[in-house]
Amino acid sequence: MTVGTSPLPTPRPQGRLLVPWLAQWFRRHEPSFLIGCGCILLILFIGGIYNSHFLTLPYLLQQLQVASYLGIVAAGAMTVILLGHIDLSVPWTMTTSAMLATGLAGTFGHGLLALPIALAIGAAIGLVNGLGVAYVRIPSMIFTLGMNAVLQGLMVLYTGGSAPSSSATPLGIWLSNAHIIPGIANAVFCWVAVSAGMIILLRFTVLGRTIYAIGNRERAAYLCGLPVRGAILGAFMLAGIASAFAGLLLTGYAGKAYQGMGDSYLMPAIAAVVLGGTSIAGGHGTYKGTVMGTILIVILQSVLAVMQMPDAGRQIIYGVIIFSMLMLYGRSPQNAR
Repeated sequence: MTVGTSPLPTPRPQGRLLVPWLAQWFRRHEPSFLIGCGCILLILFIGGIYNSHFLTLPYLLQQLQVASYLGIVAAGAMTVILLGHIDLSVPWTMTTSAMLATGLAGTFGHGLLALPIALAIGAAIGLVNGLGVAYVRIPSMIFTLGMNAVLQGLMVLYTGGSAPSSSATPLGIWLSNAHIIPGIANAVFCWVAVSAGMIILLRFTVLGRTIYAIGNRERAAYLCGLPVRGAILGAFMLAGIASAFAGLLLTGYAGKAYQGMGDSYLMPAIAAVVLGGTSIAGGHGTYKGTVMGTILIVILQSVLAVMQMPDAGRQIIYGVIIFSMLMLYGRSPQNAR
């Protein structure tokens, strides 16, 4: 009598396993993320055809360092946009924090103070923005735009309208330009740390879930007993801290703080968040999309610069690509409000 044995499973060809895995990967990611990744590859391909130096590892790592400053600002901007609000005080939050941090740290003679001073100033600015939006109920666009103008005026008084004499602190230079790992600037690791914090915040904390709930329907979140005002305060403070941190890093990159150093970061930061699939009306978005949007914008700007495109042409192409991408997925059911 023979004992029956079950037949061994027949191994499947690798090609048959790969196709379902790719299909599952595509289903797991939103159209905006996939479109953005495709645009990044297309831009890299075009840049490589125009100039082979564009695809070299040192050049790409340099662009990743440049993307770190924008990525940190975009991380803070995303917390506010998820609420259905917007923070227009980013430019002079960056400038004010950088100027005061480098100036005060130099006065006290201890460069290590630059980081806590910058973060405290950013948190204070975000707190005022949050109080104006959450308690006074002034529209965020109006209040933060006014805050940006106030900060600009204060810095003109502080510096007399010229760049401050203080230079970047050793800590700011180390955080931005030094290399723990050869070839990769420390600013990239700062962005990685901020990204890890953002992922934990949005996925695993009460504040993160409350931010999404407020963005979907603020009144419903309030009736459910969620701390709406506290979440708004927290989101604006995080945005201020992110802008201040990016300002300090940018000071280390440039060597000193200067007037208007944050002016070129407001619209790209908002564009990075929206291109990444975050609804401008709030309540929907993922941080990986914001990272993708940041890289897309920086790579696009880099390719246009390599092509020696005139500034007017850069702005036209930059705007057309952003508008086209928003048209592709901006009216999807998930983003429609």
